[in-house]
Amino acid sequence: MSKLNIDQKTIGELFADKKTDFLIPDYQRPYAWGETECQTLWDDIFAFAIPEDDADKFEKDAEYFLGPIVTFKNGQGKQEIIDGQQRITTLMLLLRSFYERSGSMKDKNTESMRAKIEQCVWKTNEFGEPNRDALKIDSEVATDDDKAEFLEILRSGGAPDSFKSRYARNYRFFQKRIDDFLAKYPSFFPYLPVRILRNCILLPIEAEDQDAALRIFSTLNDRGKPLSDADIFKAEFYKYFSRIGSKEDFMRRWGELERLSSLAFNSSSSLDELFTLYMYFLRAKQGITSTTTEALRKFYEKESYKVLKAEATLRDLETLMGFWYDVNNQNADRFSDRILKLLFVLNYAPNSMWRYFVSVYFMHCRRPDGLLEEQAFLKFLTRTVGFIWGYTFINPAVNAIRTPIYREMVNLVNGEEASFSDFRFDRSNLEIAMRNYRFSNQRRMTRPMLTWWAYQHPRQTLLRREIHFDIEHIYARSRMECEPLKAPESAELLGNKSLLEQQINIRAADYRFSDKVRYYKGSQKGRGATKIAELLEIADGKNDFTEEDILERNEAIVKGFLDYLGKNGLLQ
Repeated sequence: MSKLNIDQKTIGELFADKKTDFLIPDYQRPYAWGETECQTLWDDIFAFAIPEDDADKFEKDAEYFLGPIVTFKNGQGKQEIIDGQQRITTLMLLLRSFYERSGSMKDKNTESMRAKIEQCVWKTNEFGEPNRDALKIDSEVATDDDKAEFLEILRSGGAPDSFKSRYARNYRFFQKRIDDFLAKYPSFFPYLPVRILRNCILLPIEAEDQDAALRIFSTLNDRGKPLSDADIFKAEFYKYFSRIGSKEDFMRRWGELERLSSLAFNSSSSLDELFTLYMYFLRAKQGITSTTTEALRKFYEKESYKVLKAEATLRDLETLMGFWYDVNNQNADRFSDRILKLLFVLNYAPNSMWRYFVSVYFMHCRRPDGLLEEQAFLKFLTRTVGFIWGYTFINPAVNAIRTPIYREMVNLVNGEEASFSDFRFDRSNLEIAMRNYRFSNQRRMTRPMLTWWAYQHPRQTLLRREIHFDIEHIYARSRMECEPLKAPESAELLGNKSLLEQQINIRAADYRFSDKVRYYKGSQKGRGATKIAELLEIADGKNDFTEEDILERNEAIVKGFLDYLGKNGLLQ
């Protein structure tokens, strides 16, 4: 068992220790705290140190716990921070703010406070004099500009407006809070920083080595900033590439993965999304069809993260990331118009399973140049749309789709076509399910069906993903108040609905059809027409849109979808 040194310490004891030499290593995530986290820290510490706005009500033995700090001593004798960098960095900025704001004060208490802070921020000689060029903390994780600003702030105490980093913004935030505090409670001023140093507690956990530190790291959270699985995976990659002498190259490649994933995935943990997509490819290669899916970290940590200790894995992730970046950006140089239209439709799928399925297809079927064979990919996407849409009508449970998709994933990597031959639909049963489904705007299948239908029009062009589409009632709901339908439920049929750009929908929503036509066609001054081809055709060809039109169009959509399934081999 690895040895752990765990000893509760005050901030002053930990930071002022002459052995303290913190390093935030380059595999760590960037400094991420903003004003919200700094405000919370300030409010909590202030309420603790100056209870009820009265420094005299403070109990001298009181303690305020700020959480654990996980480190290990590296080969250069520095304490690499594995967990706690956000707090340590922010506390350094806070202490430096107090030191800077008290520079002109000569009273005994303030001078004593400043001497204590000096020992926390800078290394000192045997007489306790600070060396302003020897800080107690260094960071290799930030960009060069950010790192330079952080170190300059600690050295000089200045953060001009030209400094744009999070370090500078947070430092200026603390300066303002300290100024407000000093103006309101001048006699209490030295008590607050001293109580931060003497009574605020950290729990430093010093592990024997990096592996032990990472195991602890994997179970802890920074205050307000949960660790992502990708943070763990990055550290494992980092160790591997450091051993083979490619640390700098790895950091460059990882930075590019972070950049692309943040642009491609609408997720707060975008790299976790990439690792999830890749996990399904690895699962399929292992023949796993179980619908019980392991947590992401549990999957990758097998055999001491063996899969992450390989150049091939990073290359795969880069290739997969490039694919999804191009999907997100609708890259016409990579994909044909027909492919991009199907990918647009899938983006409105009732669940996210299509992303995993497409990832497995891409990773297995890609050519050496990283591209896919056009006709085969077109057939795969066309069938995938039909199956996921149809299966959701028959088996609406959220996780039901896993059973057929997982099985077809394994079929794909075994060189078989994804035919869904064991899961074909009975046309009559599916038609009944569709006709019994109430297509209110918020239900799972309403928007997917309208998106699919929009692209069945022969003149429908590719829609841009960045445009927000609402659901339009062609026969307006407000119109029903004065011209009620014979069957009020007809208003919620697919036959009465269409995708429509949000800006146009806002203007056209409550108008009669004759007025809506002007908005559809963009005849209002300075207004563009809708890109939905079917709506333009309706606007050009009809003087009114009646209940009969709703029912006729609804039949066309339902039968059109069933025929679509039949053409793609998905009906019994």
